Amino acid sequence: MAVPVRVLGIGAYVPERTLTNHDLEKMVDTTDEWIVSRTGIKERHVAADGEATSDLAYRAACQVMERTGVSADQIDFIVVATVTADMQFPSVACLLQDRLGAHRAGAVDVAAGCTGFLYAFHLARSLVASGVQKRVLVVAAECLSRMLDWTDRSTCVLLGDGAGAMILEAAPDGVEGVLSSHLGSDGGLWDLLYFPGGGSRNPTSHQTVDQGLHFFKMNGQATFKQACGVMERACQQALEEAGVSLDQIDLVVPHQANLRILNQLSERMGIPAGKMAVTIDRYGNTSAASVPMALNDYYQEGHLKPGDLVLIVSFGAGLTWGAAVFRWS
Repeated sequence: MAVPVRVLGIGAYVPERTLTNHDLEKMVDTTDEWIVSRTGIKERHVAADGEATSDLAYRAACQVMERTGVSADQIDFIVVATVTADMQFPSVACLLQDRLGAHRAGAVDVAAGCTGFLYAFHLARSLVASGVQKRVLVVAAECLSRMLDWTDRSTCVLLGDGAGAMILEAAPDGVEGVLSSHLGSDGGLWDLLYFPGGGSRNPTSHQTVDQGLHFFKMNGQATFKQACGVMERACQQALEEAGVSLDQIDLVVPHQANLRILNQLSERMGIPAGKMAVTIDRYGNTSAASVPMALNDYYQEGHLKPGDLVLIVSFGAGLTWGAAVFRWS
């Protein structure tokens, strides 16, 4: 029999440096009006020199641990979702485990692009529900500014840095926590979002650097066409598995990729404006970190109360997608 799982708390960290659209006007051929009208983004945060993904992850993890009263030795496992690890190996999760002093915990990274947090959430839920682990720290952290071609206005205006963290644990009997988590992928769409340089296919060389292969690549129009459909289907599947209707959901937290995608998802599913979290204007697209960062903002602003039903959903490189339903405790 599966062990009930609950979300114990949320935390986040955003780098201090803010990069506004007006700042970008001085760097690349773009305007504030062009960026806002096409993406909804007004500003984003950028990691400081010398600040790496594991540093962001650590700050977010510390916040959720402080809020929940969970100490490092009470964490059984750590999952970090990222595509911007400090280095090829070891994992960000191992670096975080050491820095936290969580010496009892296993640690692993998950790379699923912007869907990374949903994949990490699903893994954590499964570990706890199976009884293998009692308490799992889930972190999503990205330093996307390190992957950008700052001369390409089609991509450099979109992305920002940040981290979010959550703790999942075995729930007391009778406590309703995580109701569902659903994942999907279509590897045939891998070339919509990718980072071609530095791996075994295109190992780092002077040639790969000269060819610009060490920058984030995106087919924007094709990605936009896929985004709403896969997120809508993921939401429907997660709701069905949870045995609840959209009308019962108190807050929908989608991946913050583009305001037009959020508006289209809201329109297609009939989500009232007040029920959808929107933070893309202040952070841009922070990839895997966007869902927990948005959830943290709404928590801090007092929009979540115990017993609220939350639906989280994302899509990302792979192509991957996922959604989950849980009751806020």
